Amino acid sequence: MAGDAGPGGAREVLLVLAVAGAGLALAVVVAFGPWHPTAGGPPDRGAARTFNPG
Repeated sequence: MAGDAGPGGAREVLLVLAVAGAGLALAVVVAFGPWHPTAGGPPDRGAARTFNPG
């Protein structure tokens, strides 16, 4: 049954895989990219912040 797909089905599968790959690449860039740009200040550690009580 799965082998009965014609050229339109193969094209659709390739389109789905291309969109999934683009989404995965975007997620990797967002996950491992810098959180905030720093302009000469101390480097931002992302989500791990330390707050000392005054």
